Amino acid sequence: MTTLDVDTPHGPARAHLHLAPEPRAALVLGHGAGGGVAARDLVAVTGLALSEGLTVVLVEQPYRVAGRRSPAPAHQLDAAWTAVVEHLRAGELHGLPVVVGGRSSGARVACRTAGATGAIGVVCLAFPLQPPPRREKAAAESRLAELEAVTVPVLVVQGERDQFGIPPTATTREVLKVPGDHSLRKDLGPQADALRNWLSRVAGHARA
Repeated sequence: MTTLDVDTPHGPARAHLHLAPEPRAALVLGHGAGGGVAARDLVAVTGLALSEGLTVVLVEQPYRVAGRRSPAPAHQLDAAWTAVVEHLRAGELHGLPVVVGGRSSGARVACRTAGATGAIGVVCLAFPLQPPPRREKAAAESRLAELEAVTVPVLVVQGERDQFGIPPTATTREVLKVPGDHSLRKDLGPQADALRNWLSRVAGHARA
C-alpha cells in the first residue's frame, strides 16, 4: 500500500493506494462521518475489487487527517473529495475508468459528485437514506434525491436491519441486501459474489 497526501481547498486529504498489478479500472472509496478507512466493509470491498483487477484508493477527508471526529459541512466534503479524485485522475489513476463510492456519509459524497468526478459507477455502502426519527422532532427528509440524481450505474449494499432504511431499486440502481445493520460489520457471505460481479461488469463495460 502507498499513502499519498493531497492538497484540497479545505486542507490536506490522505489517499491510501492499493495497486492492482495490471488494473483495468479503479475504485475510489470514502469513509463514514465518524469512522475511518479501516471500517470493516471498506476493507472487505477493497479485497473484492483487487481480486477483480481494480486498483483501490481509500480517501481520508481533511477533517480526519487533522484529527477531528466531527465531519465538515457537505459542501466542504464534496469539494475536498472532488479535488482528490481529480488529482488521482491526473496522476496515479491516469487513463483508468473510475468507480467511486464509500460508506454512509462517504456514499452521499460520491453520489453528489459523481458527475463532477466523471465516475462510471457508484458503490454505496450503507447509504443513510433517512435518519431515524427523534422524539419530539419532525421526521428528517429523505436523501433519496441524492441517489436519484446519479446517472451512471449504482450499487447499494444495505444491511437488512439498517435503521436508516433501505433505498428502492431503480433502472440503473441495484440494491443488495446483506445481513446486519448500518454498521455492515458482518461478512457479506453469498452477496460478495454479487458485488464482485457488479464491479467486474461495470469495469468491463467501460473498457468496451
